[in-house]
Amino acid sequence: MDRKVNGSALCGTVRAIPSKSQAHRMLICSALAEGACEIYCPAINEDIEATAACLNALGARLSRADGVYSVLPVGNGGGAAELDCGESGSTLRFLLPVACAMGKKVTFVGRGRLPQRPMGELCAALRAGGAEISADSLPISVSGRLRPGAYKLPAKVSSQYISGLMFALPLTGGESVIELDGQPESEPYIDMTVSALKLFGVEVIKNGTSYIIPGGQKYRSPGKAEVEGDWSNAAFWLCAGAIGRKPVSVSGMDMTSGQGDRAVAELLARFGADVRTEGGCVTVSPSRLRGIEIDAKNIPDLVPVLAVTAATAEGETRIYNAGRLRMKESDRIASTAALLRNLGAEVAETDDGLVIRGGGLHGGEVSSFNDHRIAMAAAVASCAAGEEVIIRESQAVAKSYPAFFEDYAALGGIIKEM
Repeated sequence: MDRKVNGSALCGTVRAIPSKSQAHRMLICSALAEGACEIYCPAINEDIEATAACLNALGARLSRADGVYSVLPVGNGGGAAELDCGESGSTLRFLLPVACAMGKKVTFVGRGRLPQRPMGELCAALRAGGAEISADSLPISVSGRLRPGAYKLPAKVSSQYISGLMFALPLTGGESVIELDGQPESEPYIDMTVSALKLFGVEVIKNGTSYIIPGGQKYRSPGKAEVEGDWSNAAFWLCAGAIGRKPVSVSGMDMTSGQGDRAVAELLARFGADVRTEGGCVTVSPSRLRGIEIDAKNIPDLVPVLAVTAATAEGETRIYNAGRLRMKESDRIASTAALLRNLGAEVAETDDGLVIRGGGLHGGEVSSFNDHRIAMAAAVASCAAGEEVIIRESQAVAKSYPAFFEDYAALGGIIKEM
């Protein structure tokens, strides 16, 4: 579906949706625990649904009513099955090692760009640990059983590989260690996994560039847990407040969250925006913005909307250490650059980022490239353009934020479905 949007009047407060990253982790841990668990997750999306469906295929029983997932753990059932990951890289990379550790004979499938996203280093590590993996890209059939032991990965691989092994290795019974050859990228996401495991009774010990998983551990249900607000998606509204005409607030945020994208508040303040916090509410008001340098190593998901913000600032902004974005739902370096150029910005691609010369934006037509973060960044861009922006394939937002355009309209944005 294509939409024509104008966000120049955006103002008010929106409540944060649950963190997709944390929801994946809590659902997986609860499905592996001894005993039932309830996970409060008042809003979901296609990626979360993919993880829940795959866990059911592995033998767990997940059902959702009134914003709560009721989870009964994986039993001895769930034999040979097909696990459809949709377009969710997290679902695939988290559950592939888990299936191997459980000795399940299953086939993973997916769609969109997921079959082209890299998996080689993870598959190699799993094969070295005793699993049988049919291929390095989807469809992937697995059998055999993962052993405890030492697992070596390059530091620059996706943090999801490391998290996937962390979920799997406690199931092997013995002590294991994940050894990296340097400091990992997107480390806050690894820290989120460690925190989720701790909540479910599994200890992971960091030792330099290695992670030790002591043997003899079992997942234990805490009974109930709640998914916190999502900083990654809150960032779109906060950036809208920075580049628009009026303040925008997001409530339901944890100011001490371990989510790396919590850095958006600090980055907007560095741009020059007026950023204020009170309790769990963050408010950003427009102000004179100036270009900055952004190291995206730990915050890759913020790049599209920060690039839009940079296009409205005075001077030059350089975004670097974002090379992993070339293998997301789209090549997000190229698709972000295309978005900005189509709306009048001056932008250059580098191997691992973007250089954006501020000067403002105007209306125009853009493609979402079937990428949820590009679609939402385009909608935010219209706040500064003051004109209509046509977004092709805007339905891509359903991957992480199905109610995005409903919230956009509630804040005063004008939306016309085409």
